Amino acid sequence: MTNFIVKKVAVLGAGVMGAQIAAHCINAKVPVVLFDLPAKEGAKNGIVLRAIDNLKKLSPAPLGNKDDAALIQVANYEDNLDLLAGCDLIIEAIAERMDWKHDLYQKVAPHIAPNAIFASNTSGLSINKLADGFDAALKQRYCGVHFFNPPRYMHLVELIPTAATKPEILDQLEAFLTTTLGKGVVRAKDTPNFIANRVGVFGMLATIHEAEKFGLSCDVVDDLTGAKLGRAKSGTFRTADVVGLDTMGHVIKTMQDNLADDPFFAAYQTPAVLAKLVEAGALGQKSGAGFYKKVGKEIQRLDFATGQYVAGGGKAADIIARILKEKDPVKKMKALRESTNPQGQFLWAIFRDIFHYIAVHLDTVADNARDIDFAMRWGFGWNVGPFETWQASGWSQIATWINEDIAAGQALCDAPLPAWVFEGAVAEKGVHTPAGSYSAVSNSFVPRSSLAVYERQPFRAPVFGSGAIDGKSAGTTVFEDESVRLWHCDDEVLVISLKTKMHVIGEGVINGLKMALAEAEKNFKGLVIWNADAAEGGAFSAGADLQAALPLFMQGGAKAMEPGIKLLQDTFMAMKYSNVPVVAAVAGLALGGGCELALHASKRVASIESYIGLVEVGVGLIPAGGGLKEAAVRAAKEAQGTDILQFLKTGFTNAATANVSKSALEAKKMGYLSASDVIVFNPYELLHVAKVEARAMFDAGFRPPLATLVPVTGRYGWGTIKAQLVNMRDGGFISAHDFKLGEMIAEIVSGGDVDQGSLVSEQWFLDMERKAFLELLNHPKSQERIMGMMQTGKPVRN
Repeated sequence: MTNFIVKKVAVLGAGVMGAQIAAHCINAKVPVVLFDLPAKEGAKNGIVLRAIDNLKKLSPAPLGNKDDAALIQVANYEDNLDLLAGCDLIIEAIAERMDWKHDLYQKVAPHIAPNAIFASNTSGLSINKLADGFDAALKQRYCGVHFFNPPRYMHLVELIPTAATKPEILDQLEAFLTTTLGKGVVRAKDTPNFIANRVGVFGMLATIHEAEKFGLSCDVVDDLTGAKLGRAKSGTFRTADVVGLDTMGHVIKTMQDNLADDPFFAAYQTPAVLAKLVEAGALGQKSGAGFYKKVGKEIQRLDFATGQYVAGGGKAADIIARILKEKDPVKKMKALRESTNPQGQFLWAIFRDIFHYIAVHLDTVADNARDIDFAMRWGFGWNVGPFETWQASGWSQIATWINEDIAAGQALCDAPLPAWVFEGAVAEKGVHTPAGSYSAVSNSFVPRSSLAVYERQPFRAPVFGSGAIDGKSAGTTVFEDESVRLWHCDDEVLVISLKTKMHVIGEGVINGLKMALAEAEKNFKGLVIWNADAAEGGAFSAGADLQAALPLFMQGGAKAMEPGIKLLQDTFMAMKYSNVPVVAAVAGLALGGGCELALHASKRVASIESYIGLVEVGVGLIPAGGGLKEAAVRAAKEAQGTDILQFLKTGFTNAATANVSKSALEAKKMGYLSASDVIVFNPYELLHVAKVEARAMFDAGFRPPLATLVPVTGRYGWGTIKAQLVNMRDGGFISAHDFKLGEMIAEIVSGGDVDQGSLVSEQWFLDMERKAFLELLNHPKSQERIMGMMQTGKPVRN
């Protein structure tokens, strides 16, 4: 195996996608140079500089840390083509026009290093045609690499070879995209719009067609086709607005221009309503109006009949919402198929259309059914892929129904389902089996890719029916109850996985942690805290289990809560001083007690998408699991004898304002992750990296830190922060209760009523945290906040 190391990337084109791809390379610490045309006036690199400036304003943020925008090197095609010689990967991301791309290629080709990979981020143009005119050597190193918008957050990248692309080029690129940039790679064929856009845009067109047929408005359709179907909550029309109706029109045109002999060709007509909006300059979100328009605070929807905007907010009918809650997919699909409600008939129709489409096109657009499912899950935000849905709903029954609809003239075209749908193992089970997923080209079941990079993913993204083991049942279970599972895979590392909802921390989790620490010290090299849904968007831990603690509080008041809080503090301290390394594998939300759990581990391995913070003030409380203690300890360590207060401000502000990191990179800046903590870009690799770290620490002679006394700022620090809080309260920036909470936090992180420079123990902070927490539990304003959060899930400002 030879290492393929990408030392530098060039991105050609500083438009929306190009600039964001460059930003994501910087997130991953890959040096990048961003090119565009020289500006006609002002600074020559003005176009690129404006694009970089815009990255800081975009939401969701393309950069994990805004300050890193400065790390993108700027360039233009007139003066800086020589920079290409130092790049191992060049990604072209200019507008979707074949002639423009060819002009640019002629300009850059002579400057590309002999071993560099050259790729286009086209969303649908033919990769083979784009490579026309290249010499043979460059043709072998050229391919399509299609990121989805926004590139930092969308997991999918489609990799498309030309007829001449060398296989090892694709393997190298797949490994880089998977580990370094954290992507899910699907290999696509060189067909118009590749896989995700081909199926996804067809799905949107079919949805618009069926919505018109059944007389449904866009807000009702979005309610039906969003979260209720386990898809992106923006549904169909809102998604089109976000993507841009002109962009959508462009993708549809690619289908019209290149798919004349497709049996579904009639369905690729640009919907009249879309054409009208584009003509009127209503291009969706970017132009302020599309299928929706914001008028004051109200979101209005387009009335298809009149072309006017009217009040929105239409929702699914109760009976249909109930059907969609049905857990059994077989019953759910049967109920939709048999429904007499137009919304039910509409939903059956859009499922039928997509099933019909993917069956007819499987042999031409993808190598196998799994690739179509992953493309839709990772590129369009579907929880379940279309083939998976079909198989889970009863393969042969659905196939029969589709054929009945085709015969009755209700389908979008009269092409029959291909014969393979009714033959052999597919007819029995469906397209996904433990042996692999069905390929219509080779008429066989194709196993998963065996590239070395996937050895880093102990539990790869599963597909329904593949029988793959997952993190919920893998390995050898040491102990399991309804709160936790302790397990291992015979690799010297014990894993504790939390099983509570959002992995909240109650008595069961704390007892599980105590048991895990004892077991790890006795029989293992380390302990990893990792949750089975870490890669599927689950939380690390959303904090303390308030719901479970409520009955105890109702019966015995704040005093009854004290033993539980003491147990939590003691267990976190036992973790900090454990004799084997404890590694927290953080992904998603780590809030309140979840943040404190991570802070007390020996090391943290965090997914880039980690949202970490002490948020207790939102429920009128203060952190009581050692979060404020850690802020004080870390500030003292950083200050190294200089004024601690300067270093304490960050920790105080984070806790007092319930500030949550928007990425793991930002969490480092906020002090919730330390410089030596590891950031992982692919969430499927989190467990692997955490175990490697735990074993390496043990093998390097791990010892827990020695307990030391902590120098504090005392009354001086407390007084200084309090003075600023007084100004904020008197200026009306914070409420009286916010002031009380802020002052309590200031008192604790400063070490309380002691002289500046006093030395106190960690226990001293913990006792102060616990005392303040219990006092607040009895406070009516805090109780209002707790009840408000439990009832509405939103913080109460009182």
